[in-house]
Amino acid sequence: MDKVIGSAAEAVADIPDGTTLSVGGFGLCGIPSVLIQALLEAGTKDLEVVSNNAGVDDWGLGLLLGAGRLRRVVASYVGENKQFARQYLAGELEVELTPQGTLAERLRAGGSGIPAFFTATGVGTQVAQGGLPWKYDSAGTVEKTSPAKQTQVFETAEGPKEFVLERAIVADYGLVRAWKGDRHGNLVFKDSARNFNPLAAMAGQVTIAEVEQLLKPGELDPNHVHLPGVFVHRVVPLTPEQAAEKRIEKRTTR
Repeated sequence: MDKVIGSAAEAVADIPDGTTLSVGGFGLCGIPSVLIQALLEAGTKDLEVVSNNAGVDDWGLGLLLGAGRLRRVVASYVGENKQFARQYLAGELEVELTPQGTLAERLRAGGSGIPAFFTATGVGTQVAQGGLPWKYDSAGTVEKTSPAKQTQVFETAEGPKEFVLERAIVADYGLVRAWKGDRHGNLVFKDSARNFNPLAAMAGQVTIAEVEQLLKPGELDPNHVHLPGVFVHRVVPLTPEQAAEKRIEKRTTR
């Protein structure tokens, strides 16, 4: 099945207001920047985004955030975005902070048909006990907090141990970026850009991948495929200029 779409604008055209997106990338590494820009230009709003972080003020998901298009973010790290902090503390944005490994597993579980799982991460903290501030009001008062989660004791090699139940994440759409991909949607990610991309793709009910190099079916070695095409529904080939535009989150010089 040929899954190639002519442009990013066409690929995101049917994403409605109020939808939930799982978005790949870590910091600015491996983010689907072209698809994010297309969503910005489409005017899509009231979005819930599940991603490791929310980009920076002027790039990545930070563009949607700055335009007021996001209503809720599920993430593990948000420290590089001043606009994010301002909106959260001003009551304009709901935020569910999740331990990084737990977030990764919630996405993987969602893509694997596993509704929930137990983990030791967060036991004995507000992650399990509830009470983390999800949303403030305009006066800075906590308006909504995280609920308490089910815990259970299991026998382990070290003896009885308590675990907390975490629910899987299934998004309406997944947005990812790959180094190479074929017309059937099989994807290869380069080095650390692999990060959250396969997981975000698995969690999306409709997943759109922007690819830097589009190959013909059969040109990818099956042993090198990181994500099979069964998880990918649309493929957007990037121009050389689009593929080359990669920003650095923190530039360090000596």
